Amino acid sequence: MQAEFQLTYLFVAHDLSVVRHISNRVAVMYVGRIVELAETEELFTAPKHPYTAALLSAAPSRIHAHARGASCCKARWQIPPLPSGCYFHPRCPFAIEVCRTQAPAWQESLPPISSAVHRAHELQLAGVD
Repeated sequence: MQAEFQLTYLFVAHDLSVVRHISNRVAVMYVGRIVELAETEELFTAPKHPYTAALLSAAPSRIHAHARGASCCKARWQIPPLPSGCYFHPRCPFAIEVCRTQAPAWQESLPPISSAVHRAHELQLAGVD
């Protein structure tokens, strides 16, 4: 229907398997801010933001791989009061001093993924296959 009628849908969900199945582009939000935006397969295979990697590592399809000791981003899932700098820095294993003091700027990288993370160009985060 989408192609036939030239429709655009905004689909909001927490079930990443459904998101991956029906979406062409995905925006990941953390406490009300978009932290990453990318084509679906790029986001799922090569995330740039640590929160995206944490979400992907927690997806049910990864439970068995995680139980065998696969590495993942271990984030605490309770939302803390909003800190200064990057909102995710208290839960992020990759945070450095700039993350604590400055909100990250929106930046584009190759392949076409946009993210708001200070270290987007140096982090190699795990996606899902």
